[in-house]
This record gives sequence, C-alpha cells and structure tokens, in this order.
Amino acid sequence: MELVAARSIVTRNKGGADWFGCDYNMNIYRGCCHGCIYCDSRSDCYGIEDFDRVRAKRDALRIIRDDLSRKLRPGVVATGAMSDPYNPFERELLLTRHALELIDAYGFGAAIATKSDLIVRDADVLREIARHSPVLCKFTITTADDALCAKIEPRVTNSTGRFKAVERLSAEGLFCGILLMPVLPFLEDSEENVLALVRRAAQCGARFIYPAFGMTLRQNQREWYYCKLEEQFPGQGLRERYERRYGGRYRCTSPRARELYAAFAGECDRLGIAYRMRDIVALSRLGYGEIQLSLFDR
Repeated sequence: MELVAARSIVTRNKGGADWFGCDYNMNIYRGCCHGCIYCDSRSDCYGIEDFDRVRAKRDALRIIRDDLSRKLRPGVVATGAMSDPYNPFERELLLTRHALELIDAYGFGAAIATKSDLIVRDADVLREIARHSPVLCKFTITTADDALCAKIEPRVTNSTGRFKAVERLSAEGLFCGILLMPVLPFLEDSEENVLALVRRAAQCGARFIYPAFGMTLRQNQREWYYCKLEEQFPGQGLRERYERRYGGRYRCTSPRARELYAAFAGECDRLGIAYRMRDIVALSRLGYGEIQLSLFDR
C-alpha cells in the first residue's frame, strides 16, 4: 500500500449541511479499485492519477484526531464521496474503523457512502456513535439485477450482498438507505428496474432512497465510459445513442426522468420510504433531543 501525504483529512463541507446534513468531509483513501464504469471521480478535475490504484493517506489517524480536536463544534462527518472507505485494503488496514472510533470519541456523527458489505464489520462502532449523534449508512445501489451490476460495477459487493448489508445494519437499529445514483440512461432507466429496487429496499428495512435519474460525464471520464459501454454491451449502439442525445454535455439526464420519478415517488410513498433530502435529514436526527439537535442545526 502506497502512502500519500496529507495536511488535513476532515474538512468543512463547502456546500454546507444540505447534503444529508453533513458538516464535514473525510477521505482516508485516494483512488478506488471497484472499477465502476460510470465513476465521476475519474474526471480530470479531481487530479487523481492512476485512479484504479488505491493509496492511503500517511499518518491518517493522527491527522484525523488533530482535525477533530480543532473543530469548534461537532457535526456529521461524511465519508465515501471520492473513494470508498471500505475498499478491499480496509479489511486489513482498519483505517476507516479506527477513524470511526475517533469520530465517536470526539462526539461527532457519521454519514458513510459505500458499495461494500464490509461496513457491517463496524456495526458496533456505528451503534456507539448513534448513542449521541446521527449515523447514516448509505449504500449506492443502482440496479436490482446482479448480472447487470457485474457489468457496470465489476469489483464491488453485488446488489444482493448490499441489500443484505442494509438488512443487517437496519436490524441493528442503524439508519440505512440507498443512493439510487447514477441511473444510467438506456441501461437502468426503466420503471421495472427502479420499482424492483424500491421494493427490495423496503423488504430490507431501508428508511430512505435518494435518486438521480441520469448521470454526469466530463473530461476523460466520458471516453472511459464510452469504451466500457462498447466492451460490456457490444453491438447495442449505446455510445452512439449517448453521443446523439447528450453530445458533450455534463449532465446526462434520462429521457424518462420525469415519468421515472413519478413512479418512484409513488412507490416510496406507498411503502413509507423517505426520498426528499429534507425528510431524510429530519428522520436521521430523530431521537437525539433538543441539546444534540442544536449542535447540528445551521
């Protein structure tokens, strides 16, 4: 494992706390080996060379401890935006686990985005954090079909495994849900796929699903994605369909986005699953009392 230098790891969320009520961001690892064909973090603007190779930040736990100790007020620390905190190396390195222990010790909350069932290992630490602060376990799942998952996310825990992880953590009393994003145009943007995913999530005890019916494409990520489409779905003309519809656009919204959202929202309402950001954040903070909530409100 190569180590890379870092001055700070727990940083202020520049967009404010609008994204799942998160006040801070934390990325212990750099790069990702999941091989997802759509990953936005591969874009040039992030400056991650050799993106498929995972590196860890040198002296990460000391830096995280110092960062947390300097914060004037506690908040929710998000991780998983740029690199999955539960990559295969985490099984032995335990950096994410020990970082969560520090988050607990300093009285912060945690919001974790992952595509790995390894997070279940740390249920005990997450339960301790949840005693005093919000904990959100967010699993990116974009299809209920394991065969399709294997083509677009070749080295992740498959969709079935992630649903099982949602079920296990939900049974532990943790606040769990799904990031239904991206929904790839012409591959995943069918009502059948979306509704199957919502129903499966409900069966597993998911409390929320946050969707984006489309994807983003920019810089070198676009060419990577198109090459992978031709490799994984030969003869289907997907590249040509993207080029005709989106050209060089950054936001590639599904042509069926409006009708998909209507079907999705209706099913979530029927099953009692939150899908609006304000509702998700409010639910994640239930039970923490007036004193705790005052620490997180902006």
